Amino acid sequence: MHSEPFYDPAKSYLDNFEHGPFGLFANTSPSFPATPPRRQFLGQPVFAPFGIPAGPLINGKFVKAALDMGFDIPVYKTVRTRRQACHPWPNVLGVRVTGDLKPGQTLVAGTDYSEPLSITNSFGVPSFDPDFWQPDMAEAAAYARPGQVVVGSFQATLPENGNSAAYLQDFRLGARLVKETGVKVIEVNLSCPNEGTAHLLCFDIARSRQVVEAIKEEIGSLPLVIKLAYYQNHAKLREFLNEVGGAVDGIASINTIAAEVRDASGRQALPGEGRLRSGVCGSAVKWAGLEMASTLARLRAELGMKFAILGVGGAGTPEAFDEYRRAGADVVMSATAAMWNPRLAQQIKEHAHEL
Repeated sequence: MHSEPFYDPAKSYLDNFEHGPFGLFANTSPSFPATPPRRQFLGQPVFAPFGIPAGPLINGKFVKAALDMGFDIPVYKTVRTRRQACHPWPNVLGVRVTGDLKPGQTLVAGTDYSEPLSITNSFGVPSFDPDFWQPDMAEAAAYARPGQVVVGSFQATLPENGNSAAYLQDFRLGARLVKETGVKVIEVNLSCPNEGTAHLLCFDIARSRQVVEAIKEEIGSLPLVIKLAYYQNHAKLREFLNEVGGAVDGIASINTIAAEVRDASGRQALPGEGRLRSGVCGSAVKWAGLEMASTLARLRAELGMKFAILGVGGAGTPEAFDEYRRAGADVVMSATAAMWNPRLAQQIKEHAHEL
C-alpha cells in the first residue's frame, strides 16, 4: 500500500518546491540507530549504504526530511550555474509496463501509480540561481549527522551556439560553486535524457574525459561521482572506463531509460516540443540497473580500478537492495519507490541482508 508521495505529481514543480515535501516527509523528526555507523561511503561513515539519487529531493527541505527518515546518502537535485525553468506540468506520470522496459518501447501514461510502480519523469533539469541553491545546499549538507552524507549534484548548460570551451567552463564554474557549499561528495550528471538532446554526454567519451579532468582540477581531493546512463554495449563501457574510470571516485547508474510516452488516446502525454520521448524509472528498469552494477563491478576488477558503484533503478524493496549489493553495488539508491514509500530506508535497515 502506497503512502502519499513526498513529491506530489498532481502539483506543479513550483508548488512542490514551495510547499513540499508532503506526506510523511512533511513532519519528520530525526531517528538514528543506537550503534555507531559501521559502513563507509567515499571516506564518510554511514549507517547504511542506501539513499535517494538526484531527482526528487528538489531543495533543502526535501533533503533534510530524507535524512530524518533514515536515507543516509541523499542527493540534492542537480543544479546549474544559472536559472533554468522546469518543463510544463505534468512532470511525473505513471506508466504501465509488462515485464522489463526495453529501449525503444512505446508506453501508455496516466495517473495510475499502483504496483509494480514505474513512472516517467520529465523536468528538464530545472534550477534556481546559485544565490538560492548555494546557501540552501550548504544548510542541507550541514544538517547531516555523523553516519550520513549529502551529495551535491550539478551539470553544465550547453550554450545555444554549442561552444565547447564555454560548455567546459560552465562545468568548472558549477563544480566550484557546489564545492563552496561544503558538501563532502559531488556528483556530475552526464546522462540526462530530458533536455531535448539526442546524444547523452556520457556516450561522448572524449568530451566526458575533458569534463571530468576540468572538474577534478576545480575540486581537488573532494570525491567526484559521475552519473551514467545504461550502456547496452559493454565494450563501449569498457572504453569509457579506460578513459575516465581512473579519474573518478564513484559511478552512479542508471539514470532512466527513454521511451515514447502517450496517453490512453494515443496523444503525446507530456506537452511541449521534444517530450514525446521521456525517461522512465522504477521497477521496469531494475534489470538495467542490476546489469550495469554487475558489469561495472566486473570491469572495475578487470581494469584494477577503485571507484565506488552506486546502483540505481527499481530498488524498491529490501530484497531489491540485497540484489544490488550482491551484483556489486557499494551503495544502493531509490527514487521512485522512495517517493511513495518514505519508510523504505527504515524497512531496508530492518530486513535487508546485505547491509
